[in-house]
Amino acid sequence: MSNWEARYATRANRMRASEIRELLKLLDQPDIISFAGGIPDPALFPTEAFRKAYERALADGQAGPALQYSVSEGYSPLREWIATRLAALGIACDIDNIVITSGSQQALDYLGKLFLSPSDTALVTSPTYLGALQAFNAYEPQYDQLTPELGNMTPAGYQDTAARNGGRPKFAYINPDFSNPAGETLDRAGRERLLDLSDELDIPIIEDAAYQGLRYDGEPVPPILALDIARKGDIDATRTIYCGTFSKTLSPGLRLGFVCAAKPVIRKLVLMKQAADLHSPTINQMAMYHAAVDIYDAQIERLRATYGARRDHVLTALEKYMPEGVSWTKPEGGMFIWVTLPEGIDGAKLLARSIETERVAFVPGQAFHADGSGANTIRLSFSLASEEVADTGIARLGRLIRQVMAEL
Repeated sequence: MSNWEARYATRANRMRASEIRELLKLLDQPDIISFAGGIPDPALFPTEAFRKAYERALADGQAGPALQYSVSEGYSPLREWIATRLAALGIACDIDNIVITSGSQQALDYLGKLFLSPSDTALVTSPTYLGALQAFNAYEPQYDQLTPELGNMTPAGYQDTAARNGGRPKFAYINPDFSNPAGETLDRAGRERLLDLSDELDIPIIEDAAYQGLRYDGEPVPPILALDIARKGDIDATRTIYCGTFSKTLSPGLRLGFVCAAKPVIRKLVLMKQAADLHSPTINQMAMYHAAVDIYDAQIERLRATYGARRDHVLTALEKYMPEGVSWTKPEGGMFIWVTLPEGIDGAKLLARSIETERVAFVPGQAFHADGSGANTIRLSFSLASEEVADTGIARLGRLIRQVMAEL
């Protein structure tokens, strides 16, 4: 039998299974109460709008282009629609600043490939999005901790650490709105500090805006790219790379995201797209465009009302059932609540016990930390949590945590 491990590239050693992808398998077990997968509620998908959208895409005169190869940049009407939406957020751009990707996950993979050489340093928050770490890991980087909320980031410190690791800082990655996994939002002052750091280190900022539209309360904060444009006067003079997606709002199954950035970056990403998959599916882009034009604003309002209520259900249950010594974030939007357990409680071990005894699933927090810390943290998703599910599931989880704390 061939020894495949000996034949793989060195980067394959850094590939790890996603704990979240593995946990999604639990959703097939009907007695499991799951706060694990951060997935949209399929009951909220705009099914009828997409049925009509695909009919329009396949109508006479449209079917040929819909089923044909297309340009790597993406379907022009969809890119124009995105540019208009971004302008309302303070991001003045045109379609040449936008490339369509197969989900924002593909964008993260491309950006890792574009900027990271082995031993270079990526600056990430702690915790950070697990999918970003997986995308970047293949390009063999080192990591350093990004702390824009604290105001204690020193360019020289990052440069010295990167040099000791054999490389240099290459970009800062952040999920600034209702982050996955922590549910936290970086305030305007923190975003300005991050732009200062970007200028001082001469590195790009990758702004992962996957949840930007899902705000339930509080005041909106301008995107980092909007603040960068305000400073520089033109998007083509900025260092911020904005990654968006339709997965959390309209449909994850169509696998459509986008990148908005200075044209030199977009041109490189287009070349990578040509080499990787030529283009994202044309018919999906056309259908997404028709659906977005017809129902995007109404869909966003529907999601905000539903998910906002579900967030409140889980927060109420946490207040009711969690023992003293457990703390959690109170997100203004998104899909996640980050729970910090007392020291000595391991989230992964807690999950195994929870599945066995309480039939409640969540995501252990350690995988979201590039340095392997955070064993005493867990992530809860509230996107599927009805009031009954939230109350029952959190009650069971609180009971188990009390038992474990008593055993310490």
